[in-house]
Amino acid sequence: MATLFISDLHLSAERPAIIDLFLRFLRERGAGSDALYILGDLFEYWIGDDAAGYSGYLPVMDGLRSLTSAGTPVYLMHGNRDFLLAGGFEQATGARLLPEPALIDLYGEAVLLMHGDTLCTDDIEYQRFRATVRDPAWIAQFVAKSLEERQAIVRNLRETSKAATAAKKPEIMDVNQNAVESVMTAHRIVRLIHGHTHRPSMHEFPLNGKTAHRTVLGDWYDQGSVLVCTPESCVLEQLG
Repeated sequence: MATLFISDLHLSAERPAIIDLFLRFLRERGAGSDALYILGDLFEYWIGDDAAGYSGYLPVMDGLRSLTSAGTPVYLMHGNRDFLLAGGFEQATGARLLPEPALIDLYGEAVLLMHGDTLCTDDIEYQRFRATVRDPAWIAQFVAKSLEERQAIVRNLRETSKAATAAKKPEIMDVNQNAVESVMTAHRIVRLIHGHTHRPSMHEFPLNGKTAHRTVLGDWYDQGSVLVCTPESCVLEQLG
């Protein structure tokens, strides 16, 4: 009995080895688990549900469909790279999209799930960009373009993002502790699981007279990373 949490896989046809690792993970670890939660950035980018084949993601979607068809629930949260995932993806894979934040019952304990980028409030430039691309008007204009135009826009945004990230201090791109405590207090919980920062760790800190726990999931750029939770404990594991 275990529930699995992953995030920031950034799957791309340009990195076939990581796609193979993910598909093997679905077969070997996902099968038989109580549930699989993917907390954002499953894909390096997602330009619309109509572009799954165009982007080379069909094997991933088939793998998810095999898992859900076998009875394992899969829940997916939008990340900053794949926030255009929608109903077509749900129908094709059997996975269910979660709102952010999402409050779940994990073996009797209330746990808050987030992608995590909204907690990085010190990165003002990023938060402005996020607000722009999440605006319904921007999204409508984007998805109205051809697949080739959308690909070109995404490539340009990725290059711009790389340059901006390289120029920022690392601490600016991490979560803000006040933001963490605020969202946890608002939801009256003491356990938060999120991704986005690519800094896997398990943090403890005092919150409202109790011990709070914040688990950060790892990325899948060089190897896999999964949080395995049972009724007894939660453990971060690396996947080779």
